[in-house]
Amino acid sequence: MTQEWTPERTGALIALWNDGITAREIGRRLGMTRNAVIGKAFRLDLAKRRASVPPLSDDKKVIQLASLERGMCRWPLGETDGVGFHFCGAAVVEGKPYCPTHRDLAYRSTAKPQRSAAVG
Repeated sequence: MTQEWTPERTGALIALWNDGITAREIGRRLGMTRNAVIGKAFRLDLAKRRASVPPLSDDKKVIQLASLERGMCRWPLGETDGVGFHFCGAAVVEGKPYCPTHRDLAYRSTAKPQRSAAVG
């Protein structure tokens, strides 16, 4: 996917970046790698990105620390110094403080992958 940064591509990168499109999606649209997009954005001194927090739909309640109850996922979402900081709040996996999605992010398997026998 090695492509040249033409003025047209650079302009598209700037527009898409400012629209909040992810680096991966920008790369896909421009025929570039994600890392090429991030590198060019850095060299252009485009606004730095923070980890995105998916917007809450109207039917979802924002779970603050004080409203966490037993059985609710305690995975933090958003920047701790930000206004939108909250917790997941979904149903937890028995014996864990997180829902299935966040449990998979928090815990790693200690089992070593099995190697197949060398063919030779």
